[in-house]
Amino acid sequence: MRIHIPYGHFFQSADIPEHFPVDVIEAPETPAAPDPLQAVHTALDHPLGDFCWEQFSKARSVAIAINDKTRPVPHVHLLPPLLQRLMSLGIPASAITFHVAVGTHPPMRPDEFPSILPAEVLTRYRVVSHDSEDDDLLLHLGETARGTPVWVNRFYAQADLKIVIGNIEPHQFAGFSGGVKSAAIGLAGLKTINRNHALMTHPDSRLGEFGSNPARQDIDEIGRMIGIQLAVNAVLNQSREIVRVLAGEPGAVLQAGIPLSRQLCQVGVSSRYRLVISSPGGHPKDINVYQSQKGLAHAALITRPSGTVILAAACPEGSGSPHYETWMSGKISHAQVIESFRLEGFRIGPHKGYQISRDALQVNLMFCTDMDHSLARALLLNPVRDLQTAINLALEDLQLGDRVAILPHAASTIPHGI
Repeated sequence: MRIHIPYGHFFQSADIPEHFPVDVIEAPETPAAPDPLQAVHTALDHPLGDFCWEQFSKARSVAIAINDKTRPVPHVHLLPPLLQRLMSLGIPASAITFHVAVGTHPPMRPDEFPSILPAEVLTRYRVVSHDSEDDDLLLHLGETARGTPVWVNRFYAQADLKIVIGNIEPHQFAGFSGGVKSAAIGLAGLKTINRNHALMTHPDSRLGEFGSNPARQDIDEIGRMIGIQLAVNAVLNQSREIVRVLAGEPGAVLQAGIPLSRQLCQVGVSSRYRLVISSPGGHPKDINVYQSQKGLAHAALITRPSGTVILAAACPEGSGSPHYETWMSGKISHAQVIESFRLEGFRIGPHKGYQISRDALQVNLMFCTDMDHSLARALLLNPVRDLQTAINLALEDLQLGDRVAILPHAASTIPHGI
């Protein structure tokens, strides 16, 4: 059987012999909204929760949090109707600032902004990138009930109207993205993100879990402390087309959007596999190792102990985290990574090495990538020359008739039922 999986901006192809049946683990494609711009207008016309446009007609400053280049948010559709609505309230372009929510990723350069924003936005509005390590940029708002110190971009927090733009989709430890997350984490300080992400080790901080998820509940409390009034969230199909747009009070948006996202992304799996071939979903999901790791984490959920995961991720930007890369220097085994992380305590950057080693201790990892293989080996990723070579090696450990799983969009798929 000839298989094709997303890889960067294109696909990787390989052959699997017919005596190894193949299961493609993916939800059926959901039709896109016939008119995505109209879907946005409809959502803005019917805001959820207690949000009311009229109460912000006198707003003198508007701050809009947008995702960086690592997230496939359809800004080209979401933003024009929103900006028209703000203009109809009498809010001038000069009062509106876009904040690129990078979280702990490196700040985006102005010459990169065209990759995420339409030209008409860049020519009319101020756009700035967040920097989680710039203390002068941050405002302290107190602590959450779970002890997370809340440091946030002061210029965003002090705006009269605070808006967040994003997608609602599965998240490996926050359960789901969306709601306030792009601002509560994306525009937070390193101390805030570090403490919140330390909650990932809790057993309820897992893919697809929302109500009892401590990491997600902490994020939502941060959002309430910031005072974010409006979320505009898209739910996308696997082709990254808009299926539904929701707008309004962030908590109400999540409550309405999560069931739809689950319906689009959850797939029943009856048993684990000895071989899983996984793609995070292509660009930008595989822009670097930092993002691509989700493809391993989700694949490991359906892989038998000591089975094999082949992760195919282009990673044109390498590791994606200097902190992670530096911390991994000199480490020679996944067991050493886990022990060092345990002794040193939770830190952003090194946590990516922990996540990878946690799964690589349970499964055999092979990594197909365009990134420098010497760096991939230093990160203990076991790079293999190409996808066909990796498959041929993995099949040597299988018995005739063993089923092989393909996860073409692993980062946005929730395997369910095992």
